[in-house]
Amino acid sequence: MNGTTTLWRPTGPEELTLVEASGWTAWPPRLPEQPIFYPVLNEDYAVRIARDWNVPASGAGYVTRFEVDTAFLERYPVRQTGGETILELWVPAEELPEFNRHIAGRIEVVREFHSPTG
Repeated sequence: MNGTTTLWRPTGPEELTLVEASGWTAWPPRLPEQPIFYPVLNEDYAVRIARDWNVPASGAGYVTRFEVDTAFLERYPVRQTGGETILELWVPAEELPEFNRHIAGRIEVVREFHSPTG
């Protein structure tokens, strides 16, 4: 590999359980209503999604960090979906198995948030 790029992924407890089952090396297949897998390019954006979306939806939100082969990522243009730090990659669901093969090392949980009542 010529180098890796750090990506983050906000996730809820169900998806995190599937990542753990993979040995922390792969993202699970998308559900039919999820045509895109979107890792994000900065931790702050991932924190906001995990805290503000995942916690209300499922009682917990996690921020994961992982490395992907930089050359492979060049096929996915960076999408700015809001403010200047709201940056994502859009990986079509059918390309996720190949994306997973380009993850270097393990997916790690770097932050977690829980509902005060959960």
